[in-house]
Amino acid sequence: MRKFYSFGMLFLFLTVCLIGSFAINKPEQTDSGEEASNMLGEKLNQLIENEPKLKGAIAGISVRHASTGDNIYDHMGDVRLRPASNMKLLTAAAALSVLGEDYTFVTEVLTDGSVSNNELNGDLFLKGKGDPTLLPEDFDLFAKKVQENGINVIEGDIVVDDTWYDDVRLSPDLVWSDEQWYYGAQISALTASPDEDFDAGTVTVNVQPGDPGEKPVVTVSPETAYVQVNNQAETIAADGEDDLSVAREHGGNTIKVEGTIPAGSANINEWMAVWEPTGYALDLFRQSLENQGITWTGEVKIGQAPEKTDELYTHESMPLSELLVPFMKLSNNTHAEVLVKEMGKVVHDEGTWEKGLDVIGTTLEKLGVNTDSLTIRDGSGISHMNLIPANEITTLLYAVQEKSWFDTYLNALPAGGTSDRMSGGTLRYRMDGQTVMAKTGTIDGVSTLSGYVETAQGDKLIFSIMLNNLLDEEDAPAIEDKMVEMIAREK
Repeated sequence: MRKFYSFGMLFLFLTVCLIGSFAINKPEQTDSGEEASNMLGEKLNQLIENEPKLKGAIAGISVRHASTGDNIYDHMGDVRLRPASNMKLLTAAAALSVLGEDYTFVTEVLTDGSVSNNELNGDLFLKGKGDPTLLPEDFDLFAKKVQENGINVIEGDIVVDDTWYDDVRLSPDLVWSDEQWYYGAQISALTASPDEDFDAGTVTVNVQPGDPGEKPVVTVSPETAYVQVNNQAETIAADGEDDLSVAREHGGNTIKVEGTIPAGSANINEWMAVWEPTGYALDLFRQSLENQGITWTGEVKIGQAPEKTDELYTHESMPLSELLVPFMKLSNNTHAEVLVKEMGKVVHDEGTWEKGLDVIGTTLEKLGVNTDSLTIRDGSGISHMNLIPANEITTLLYAVQEKSWFDTYLNALPAGGTSDRMSGGTLRYRMDGQTVMAKTGTIDGVSTLSGYVETAQGDKLIFSIMLNNLLDEEDAPAIEDKMVEMIAREK
């Protein structure tokens, strides 16, 4: 079960301490330092050669000095490998370069009519421009703003507009079995998140066991008529086997719950992607208008706002500097793909994967990355067609240290062994005792880890570990942690 977070003083203290610890110290170039690097290479080579779980796999590894960029260890570092969510390191760097730390996403409440005697003679529009952080309470706010503009009755239609981006919902290489889960959610310029993890385009399905022989209680949050539940599950005796399945049908929004759940067991939560998230946002907006007592005479539909409208309210998201925290700490795929389309829209006036990925490529070239050696198919890394050499990842991580936004970038990386969820992120249960900030990555057969580590001597190193063709990617984090520990012992 997930926990909500807040940006409290503890998190700020931990962030300041961790970022401060990565101030770059230039190491002295000595014979003993060269000897230590050779020892590091020998130890890593032995681990790669002798680790049974790496037999038949490919390990691409690159280690650089953070102060000079000199490569001190390279094992197949120029071999193109699947990065998994290490792709987000490239997407985040491009977004900060192109959009900037203060960039926000806006959502507009518009009308093409006039207001008289608490009636709007015309249509009401809700125009989305990519915000992946809209919560149910934001739609309540939109409805209140409509009423604050003196509108209780709408003599026209309620229209939501998602045309800021194209209508291609899924990245081209998304595995079909992933599209029902939160990490495979569809991309729309108008969408909604169920909670402050900001998994846009998803709902939370909660299954609570009942008494033996009864069906469990299944609820969907937020409440929406857009999603239906087909509950075929059964509560069994407390000592029975938990064998529950939650799945969403392809091409629709019926979620089927089947199997067994023991009486007295903990509730089960699943985050499920909805089909066509614009309709999901439309239903939340409709509910909010009704709860506010606003009525209308026309249809509730998806459409496009005319060019000439009057603005009733404009909502701004948190700035990109804050959005990067849930994006990178929790490895949010939806945020990555939204950023790709947003960069395409801002630079080329076309919110598509094609134009957005073009912007990423151009930006990476400016950061010194050899893009001729890359294949980039999405912003999140979920595609198995993405191919990046480990040496190019460390090249990027070296170059971004000189950017004005580097502290924001570094702050967004998971911090090893830090229990606070919005500090440690995907590394909160790993590498306790190491001063490391790095991005994890996992897809079938692939595990990656790239970032910054402080050595026992107080020097700073940049590393990228890319393990591909694994029989079981769940075996890899322990191996990566051993490698990082060896790197951290570099003298």
